Amino acid sequence: MSTTTFDVAAARERFSSLRSGFAFLDAPGGTQVPDEVGEAIARALRDASGNLGAPYATGRAVEEILAGAKADAGRFLGCVADDVAFGMNMTSLNFAVSRAAGRDFAAGGEILTTQLDHDGGVAPWVELAADRGMEVVVANATDGLTVDYDDLERKLSDRTRVVAFALASNATGSVADAQRICRLAREAGALSWIDAVHYAAHEPIDVNEIGCDVLLCSPYKFCGPHLGMAYLRPEAAESWRPYKARPSSSSPLGRRFETGTLPYELLAGFQATIAYLDSLGGMAVLRDYERGLGERFLAELPDGVTLYGPPTMAERVPTFLLNVDGVEAETVARTLAGRGLGVWYADYWYCVALEDRLPSSSVRVGFIHYNTEDEVDRLVDELAALAG
Repeated sequence: MSTTTFDVAAARERFSSLRSGFAFLDAPGGTQVPDEVGEAIARALRDASGNLGAPYATGRAVEEILAGAKADAGRFLGCVADDVAFGMNMTSLNFAVSRAAGRDFAAGGEILTTQLDHDGGVAPWVELAADRGMEVVVANATDGLTVDYDDLERKLSDRTRVVAFALASNATGSVADAQRICRLAREAGALSWIDAVHYAAHEPIDVNEIGCDVLLCSPYKFCGPHLGMAYLRPEAAESWRPYKARPSSSSPLGRRFETGTLPYELLAGFQATIAYLDSLGGMAVLRDYERGLGERFLAELPDGVTLYGPPTMAERVPTFLLNVDGVEAETVARTLAGRGLGVWYADYWYCVALEDRLPSSSVRVGFIHYNTEDEVDRLVDELAALAG
C-alpha cells in the first residue's frame, strides 16, 4: 500500500466540470478532464500547429510534443518510448496493428478470446479470421463472471495464433490474471494481445512484468483526450509489415504502425494528463484510494440490489454492474440522473460474447479517483430508496 496521502478535494478543484455538484459515477464510459489538459490542447493548436519536418519553430514544437508524449507513454506502460504507437482510438489502432500482425496467418488457425472482452478487442480478429479462413474461439466466463482459466487452457491448441483478452472487463469490472494468460499463450506459441483500456484507468501497468506482446489502452479513460495507445514488443512486432503510406516513417518501431499524421494537439493534452496523474502521486496512490471507494460501496450495498461479477475488490476494479430488483435499469439511471448522480444503463456493454450471461438491461456504476466517499454514500442512499 502506498503511504502517500491523496487529497481528493484538491484534485477536484482542477476540474471545471465537477464544480456543479453533479456526481459523475460513469468513469467506464469516459472520465472528466482536468482544465490543464484542455489548456495544453488549446496551447498546442495556437502555438504549434504544424507537422514533423518543417524547418521552423512549429516543426520543432511538434517534434518536441511527439517525443515527450512517447516518453510519457513509455513510463506509463513500463516500456521504452520507441515501442509505443499512437492512433485515433484503441479500436482503430487495434485494427491497424492486428491486420499487420495477421498478414501471414493461414487458413485453419485460431484466435482465442474470452467472454468478458469488449468488442473493440475482438472485432479486429473476427474480421481478420473472416478474411483468412480462421476461427475465433471464445473462452467462457465463470459463474462469478471472471475468466474461466480451465476452459481457456482447454481451448488453447497448436492452431492458436493469438490469445486476445481484456485485462479488466468494462462491463463487470472483473480483472484477468494477465501474467498467467500471457504465459499460457507463450507456451502455445501464440501472441498475447491485451485490451487494457479499462484496466489502465485504475491500476499501474508494467508490460515487461506482464510479459505480453501487445497492450492497448486509451487516455480518455484516465482523464485524458481521445487517443489510442499501444505497446508493441519488438521481438514480436519488428517483422510485421504495416498498412500505411510508403513515404511515412517506419522508424522507430512504434512509428511503423502510425498510419498518418498524428493529432499533436491531443498528444500535448496526453502529456498534461500524465503530468496531472504524477502530481497526485501516480497510479499506485490512485488505485489505493479508488479501492477504498469500492470497498465502501460493496459494504453498504442495500438489500434489493443485485450485483453481477466478483463480490469483493479482490478480483475487480471499481466498476459495478447491478440492477435494482423490480425496477427497470433505464428507470434507475434516469431517476439517479435527476437526483444529480450520473450512471449508465445498457444491455451487454459491448461484450458481445457475454450477451446471454447478462440481463437484458443493467446499470453500470464506475468510480474514479475524483469521486468522493460522500458521492458513494449518496448513491447507496438513492439505490436503497429505489429498492424500497
